[in-house]
Amino acid sequence: MRIGYKLAAEAFGPVELIRQAVRAERAGFDFVEISDHFHPWLDVQGHSPFAWTVLGAIAARTEQLGLATGVTCPTVRYHPAVIAQAAATVALTSQGRFTLGVGSGERLNEHVVGTGFPDSVRMRHRMLREALEIIRLLWRGGYHSYQGRYLQLSDARVFDLPDEPPPIAVAAGGPAAARLAADLGDGLFATEPLPDLVENYRRSGGTGPRYAEVPVAWAADEQAAARAALKTSRWAVTGWKVMSELPNPANFAAATGTVREEDIRRQFTCGSDPEAYVEAARPYVDAGFDHLVLMNAGPDPDGFIDFYHDTLDDRLRSMDAGVTEQRSGAGAARFIPN
Repeated sequence: MRIGYKLAAEAFGPVELIRQAVRAERAGFDFVEISDHFHPWLDVQGHSPFAWTVLGAIAARTEQLGLATGVTCPTVRYHPAVIAQAAATVALTSQGRFTLGVGSGERLNEHVVGTGFPDSVRMRHRMLREALEIIRLLWRGGYHSYQGRYLQLSDARVFDLPDEPPPIAVAAGGPAAARLAADLGDGLFATEPLPDLVENYRRSGGTGPRYAEVPVAWAADEQAAARAALKTSRWAVTGWKVMSELPNPANFAAATGTVREEDIRRQFTCGSDPEAYVEAARPYVDAGFDHLVLMNAGPDPDGFIDFYHDTLDDRLRSMDAGVTEQRSGAGAARFIPN
């Protein structure tokens, strides 16, 4: 079992994110995962720095901490050739500690370049497949061209490549994306504890790590934690069909105007009871996820990191996904270092 800390790039500036990552390594987290946004979900969050600059700085300030994007869309705002180069560079500067998390994106971040964002989820998946093919092609070394239905590459080469390419974890919310993760990825990335998602991934030949984000809100007082999450993270209760479609923070503010504190409590584990955090993680472990990312929406990141180090680390690590795999008869996962 590996435990990660979510760097909420929509809620903190770049210097603060780097500081949190350094603290997370000292507290015993195995890796950090950073969101790759152009806009925050809500204006009140107030930030959205360039994730790749932050990752480079974290790589220079840490020694063992794994790094991951959670997740990057390599199809619209970025061309996959740019992501192939960026990921290779971070893999080198981190000495092999980087995992490229990719997904089909949200309109919130992708519409900004003015080329449009596909309305069809099927088209987004097709574009992501082509993007992954381009990234894999460039990581072979040498010059390459590619002519896809949606994406093209012309006589391009990434000159600085690691000896081993970084693993790719593909975000999935359904069977089609899970198959894509198995076909062209090295791991699965999800935000819900769905056993069928893991089963589809494995049935399609996927053997890599399974990442999942666990929403929590830490504060010494449970109500203070819930209030903080309501203020900054109420967008998370809208569901993926809404989250992927709205174009601006103002739209998310309008769409979440009726979200209540009790709605937050249903989705986020709030407060400081370690057993409540264990129970929040259990469905993900039982579903077959072996890389849990704690996504804290509470008001005090340092308090949460201390809480993890002092009371939570051992409890979560004892919930080994291998126990679930043995119970279900599934094969052992191939772990990819972070």
